[in-house]
Amino acid sequence: MASSAVRLLTAADGPEALILYNELTVGPPAQDPTTISTVIDHPGTCVFGAFSGAQLASMVTLHLLPNVLWDGRPYALIENVVTRAVFQRRGFGRQVMETAVAAAWAANAHKIMLMTGTARHATGFYEAVGFTSKGKAAMVIQQD
Repeated sequence: MASSAVRLLTAADGPEALILYNELTVGPPAQDPTTISTVIDHPGTCVFGAFSGAQLASMVTLHLLPNVLWDGRPYALIENVVTRAVFQRRGFGRQVMETAVAAAWAANAHKIMLMTGTARHATGFYEAVGFTSKGKAAMVIQQD
């Protein structure tokens, strides 16, 4: 099991983040390491990363979104969960997920949502950190 500090990513982590984004994507590759600034500078959004030495091993993006319901408590959306292939099954993914969940609860989010591609077969991982598909159905419309 990995033991590493999880921290918020900064613009300086852009090159390492690109490596992970490109392991995750099935679309066009990410090429500009400065685009991470667009994400981390967005209000209510943070990207957590776990490192093995200087290498970014795993990361997750957490979006906290305002809400009228639930007494104005935000809801959270988790996106772009990825662990570098050489670091998988060593606990890095769990560490970043647990950090993101804790941050959402600390922000008083009333729920945390995520979607995962069916071809990735990752539902067991998400269930192990507390997520369930019971009671909700995800739907997507996408523009390529």
